[in-house]
Amino acid sequence: MLKIVTIVGARPQIIKAAALSRCIRNLFSDKISEFIIHTGQHYDNNMSEVFFEELDIPKPNINLNIGSASHGQQTAKMLQGIEEILLCEKPDYIVLYGDTNSTMAGALAGIKLQIPVVHIEAGLRSFNKKMPEEINRIMCDHASTLLFVPTKTGIKNLEHEGFVVGNQAPFSADNPGVFHCGDIMFDNLIHFSEMAVQKTAIMQNLNLQENEFLLCTIHRDNNTDSLERLKQIISALCFIEENLGLKIVFPLHPRTSKIIESSLPDDLYQRLSTNKNIHIIAPASYLEMIMLEKNSRLILTDSGGVQKEAYFFKKPLIVVRSETEWTEIIENGAGIIADADEGKIVEAVKNFLQNNQLTFPEIFGDGHAAEFICSTLLGQMPKNI
Repeated sequence: MLKIVTIVGARPQIIKAAALSRCIRNLFSDKISEFIIHTGQHYDNNMSEVFFEELDIPKPNINLNIGSASHGQQTAKMLQGIEEILLCEKPDYIVLYGDTNSTMAGALAGIKLQIPVVHIEAGLRSFNKKMPEEINRIMCDHASTLLFVPTKTGIKNLEHEGFVVGNQAPFSADNPGVFHCGDIMFDNLIHFSEMAVQKTAIMQNLNLQENEFLLCTIHRDNNTDSLERLKQIISALCFIEENLGLKIVFPLHPRTSKIIESSLPDDLYQRLSTNKNIHIIAPASYLEMIMLEKNSRLILTDSGGVQKEAYFFKKPLIVVRSETEWTEIIENGAGIIADADEGKIVEAVKNFLQNNQLTFPEIFGDGHAAEFICSTLLGQMPKNI
């Protein structure tokens, strides 16, 4: 029996882990056992525990309850806790997702203990090392034994950094295996899309109709911790509702909520909070997000996961960052990078409202990434997609 330790800590990782856990349970339960560590990086119930319940993910075997702290403090506490568990559990592989501090701590613990690291969503690059996530994903890739890459662009990024695609087993951190497997989030979208229709009532609760609203999510610290950037985004949202005829649905991350309440200028805060067509709501569950994404007219976000989901649902995307890891979406014309610039955001919305000729070719695989990953871990070595 192959034993893996899965490490999660933030909402996107919990969602991604659902696909792999489901695949193990349904197809590989006699061959793979999974031990789940939750670092507690996201400690708010709406951002963590609810996802285990809603997505039917096995409860974590251990929750480190790290909580919020500086990058150094948070990573150090995770590293210490993860190392102790790994020494006890002695897994065959450590499975990591994405680019959080939990990812980097798991990678450091694994490679120092000489336990093979598996990185799912490898090869992504923003080419902006001011982003903590960029440092985390680079370090994790270079500590990994198996790298599962969602897109062809990710493969090219790794090749530019010296990785050899087509390496032969046995794999190690010095001879890593690099595999183009498609996106594990696409697996989830296929699985949960119909369930969302049956189990959520968010459209009815907010009295929304299909294609009449813009969905906005903001959570990255360079947006939430910069008052000037946040002001530009909020002002753009208000203008869009007031002048372009789109309602706004704005699930509010706790970090965003705090700074809006404490620091936004009074006039802009009033403009936002008193507008009945701007729905400021608590963080949405994953199934609720699926319904909002599926029924929106446009999506505006700084989230990597939401960018992909916008593409899965064939929705025009506006990225409120200066770059994106999902460059294929932008190159295909289905997304626009507007950064935190009110004028660029408004122009991007106008552009998409006038352009109904967008295309969405399949660039994220076939919806079987989790099965590909499990087969590879077992040494069955499926062909790259």
